Amino acid sequence: MTTLLASNLPLPKIGRGKVRDIYAVGEDRVLLLTTDRISAFDVVMAETIPMKGAVLTQISAFWFNELEGVVPHHMITADADAIIAEVPGLKDHRGEILGRAMLCKRTSVFPIECVIRGYLSGSAWKEYAASGTLAGEKLPEGLVESAKLDPAIFSPATKAETGHDENITIARMREVVGDEVTYTLESMTRAIYTLGEELAREQGIIIADTKFEFGRDQEERIILIDEVMTPDSSRFWAADAYQPGRPQPSFDKQPLRDYLDAERRAGRWNGEAPPPPLPASVVEATSKRYLDAYRRITGRELAI
Repeated sequence: MTTLLASNLPLPKIGRGKVRDIYAVGEDRVLLLTTDRISAFDVVMAETIPMKGAVLTQISAFWFNELEGVVPHHMITADADAIIAEVPGLKDHRGEILGRAMLCKRTSVFPIECVIRGYLSGSAWKEYAASGTLAGEKLPEGLVESAKLDPAIFSPATKAETGHDENITIARMREVVGDEVTYTLESMTRAIYTLGEELAREQGIIIADTKFEFGRDQEERIILIDEVMTPDSSRFWAADAYQPGRPQPSFDKQPLRDYLDAERRAGRWNGEAPPPPLPASVVEATSKRYLDAYRRITGRELAI
């Protein structure tokens, strides 16, 4: 399977994120194509990570299938041949979409990242360590890094076009989307995380935190969209290595982050674009980490 830095499909392109290219399929559907681009510290690397796009798409497809009957969602299919049957114009582009593309219902997207934290880590730990709060709201005293949060904390954020999303209070979220939508999004977020955390733990993975996006479909239903519980949207830890009181090794782009941190400390990179070139060993290690996440979550090898 060849790597893909950018796609060029015979469809109207309506969006391009750090890793995804978004195409319109008529008025009511979209094609999400996850490339093998990778970003770290808000900078997109020049190199691609083999299989990364397929891992993200197929982990999301796995979760969407598991969530049938739990919450409504936007996935129609992530199978290349089924997509071509729906969109015949993509017949000559099967290699480009194979494993990486998902045909979805089109929605109007809520401008909120619905973050849920089952463990105290990352930016949440930094804020707590500094002020005892999360998004300005007080947490119990005496928590340690990576501590389990019971119940899990719903911690919404604004969707940033560039840079980091900004944590906001639930009160602020109500001001943005209203009381009813806030209640619905939090309820759906908790239902999805509860199922995902339970199933992942059976596979030896802790989903420490994750974020979801939601939108309204053509029937005005609120549905789950975008990616679901992938290494890019979640913090995955190995359950058998979990030790509160310290950072945990994670199944994501950690080899890339470690390399970039070293380059920054050595004064060879200022933390901004353009990034330093990646050694082949870092690319390979990062690809293996993504494939391992797929294997652990789904219980099978990624077959494309």
